Amino acid sequence: MKIAFYAPLKAPHHPVPSGDRLMARLLFAALEQSGHDLDLISDLRSFLPKPDADIYSGVEKQARAEIERISHQWRAGARPDLWFCYHPYYKAPDLLGPVLAARHEIPYVTAETSYSERRNIGDWARMQEHVLDGINLAAINICLTNRDRSGIALVAPKAQVTMLRPFIDATAFLRNAPQSNRIPQRMITVAMMRPGDKMRSYHLLADALACVSTKIPWSLSIVGDGAMNAEVVSLFTRFEPGQILWHGQATTLQIAELMSESAFYVWPGYGEAYGLAYLEAQAAGLPILAQNVAGVSEAVQDHLTGILVEADNPAAFAFGIERLLTNHRERETMGAAARQFVLGERTLEHAARRLDEILTGLLRKKP
Repeated sequence: MKIAFYAPLKAPHHPVPSGDRLMARLLFAALEQSGHDLDLISDLRSFLPKPDADIYSGVEKQARAEIERISHQWRAGARPDLWFCYHPYYKAPDLLGPVLAARHEIPYVTAETSYSERRNIGDWARMQEHVLDGINLAAINICLTNRDRSGIALVAPKAQVTMLRPFIDATAFLRNAPQSNRIPQRMITVAMMRPGDKMRSYHLLADALACVSTKIPWSLSIVGDGAMNAEVVSLFTRFEPGQILWHGQATTLQIAELMSESAFYVWPGYGEAYGLAYLEAQAAGLPILAQNVAGVSEAVQDHLTGILVEADNPAAFAFGIERLLTNHRERETMGAAARQFVLGERTLEHAARRLDEILTGLLRKKP
């Protein structure tokens, strides 16, 4: 089928890497792998980092122009079978799809719609209205987490919902056999260096490492870059030379190679919707150490593929680090389970089949 694909937060070709951009690319790839014909329908970015009525009015004006442009294109004979919107939420609502889907009588589909009533304040409330309208209009809302599904159920109990679990393209991370060239005391983390939750996680990680016994040798590979690079580096200056290995921004293949050399993956996980890097590390055969916070449990199986400790407790996180550093057998057992977990249900191939099942089911129902 012909699918109009739109990501109002960050298009798949956006120059700045992030989990949102990666999932947009993964969904696009999964839909193409299912044999569908995708059109990246618009580059309009509706994202506002903070509420601003004047700026938002300008975005709405741009959206109206885009609607007319796309309508003209479709009237010329290129109308798709459905509209697929990835990740509309209060900071980046879909201002195009609901109008166009209704005008041209095609199904409207969302993936990873996020809605929280606590955001209904000030100018955010205006943007939230667009998100809720889309939820109610959608022929199906594809949820990637139980948190998002619950959020929709609270405000739109009659909305149509289904689940698609977070997934990755595991190809690069399966290239190396697990345990083939591991460095037993080597940990790894992969995360952008930006304000907010990422910086908060770096703070807790540094504080936890400072609590690890000096009798236990360790080293940590840090992959990432961003506006807070200098601040992140300063957090880890307390450690001995050689304990922290800085790799900067890296390609997927480079990250996979670094993971193949590491014993386990560490990242506190504040604010993670699910954390695709957790799935990548598990595909590489690494157990995970994270906090039981946000959506981390959507990607990590506690006590099976990793260890999830209580939030805001550097000492508990340090204990988890010591446990995995000193228990080779547990690392091996968890690492094998982690790899199987991803291979069994979280690959691009699984997602392609699931998406095709969802979307072809919609067209069968269409009168």
